[in-house]
Amino acid sequence: MNSLNKMTLGALVLTATMLAGCEDLVVRDPASLLAPRLQRSEIVGLVAGAGTTFAALPDLIAMLKRRSSKGMNPRMAGLMGIFQIGWIYYGLLIASRPVTAWNLIGVVINFLTVGAYRRFARRERLAASGPGG
Repeated sequence: MNSLNKMTLGALVLTATMLAGCEDLVVRDPASLLAPRLQRSEIVGLVAGAGTTFAALPDLIAMLKRRSSKGMNPRMAGLMGIFQIGWIYYGLLIASRPVTAWNLIGVVINFLTVGAYRRFARRERLAASGPGG
């Protein structure tokens, strides 16, 4: 064993020994001061989930206002919706209200985006083909 490997092994053993007796490294999740029934992690999850869930909403709103599918790509919304179903299942497995709730809303938003895209794209194709189509 060369000196570098010995030093690395020594550092790992020393670090593991120090961390083994370190009680302060335990993760604590105290109740929130604002909503004592919720843990702090749930508050953070609710805020973070709101941001990521509603990030797709401006595209849907813009498409509905324009009544056009131009500039939109439904693949991303479709993929996000599919993977959010996996997140819903995960949220149910770990009993996390924020993960489950925000992903349910996200699935609805993403699938509405795909539905609106399909509707407007079909109408645009029919209009482009003309009356004799």
